[in-house]
Amino acid sequence: MTYVASDRAPARSLISEDLFTRLVRRITIEEGTDSAFAERIMDQALAFLGACGRFPGNRLAPSKPVDIGWHAFILHTREYAEFCEQVAGRFIHHVPQDAPGASDHSKDPASVRDGTIDAIHRAGYVVDAELWLVDAYKCGSCHEEGNCAASGTDGDENTDTRK
Repeated sequence: MTYVASDRAPARSLISEDLFTRLVRRITIEEGTDSAFAERIMDQALAFLGACGRFPGNRLAPSKPVDIGWHAFILHTREYAEFCEQVAGRFIHHVPQDAPGASDHSKDPASVRDGTIDAIHRAGYVVDAELWLVDAYKCGSCHEEGNCAASGTDGDENTDTRK
């Protein structure tokens, strides 16, 4: 699947430049990465969250690098809550898997990845495909063998989308 970026908006436009800069700085410090890569991570985390807000019933999950951006944003609780209300009309819960287990998420991670990428594209954001192909559905620090997902429309924690 190939996506053309020219007709898409960078998701970083969803938040203020000041907040984006602070989040990127946190990622560079905590992950030991350069600011250009941290900017890509944060932009895709915002695109992922924007897609979660637009398509709450879809099975969406971040890739490992995108989850890093989500974690950085959640630490800014006031701004994160305001953002969620703006893009989703509700709080988008981060749902880590606390214990290993089987679900349809682990049976076909490529389809969840493809569905997430497609949702980001349909939501109108640039897709940075490279960030979605790296350890696509193992998040950074939630659980060694687990996965993170966004909560559904009713805050039901999308138990069917977790690994």
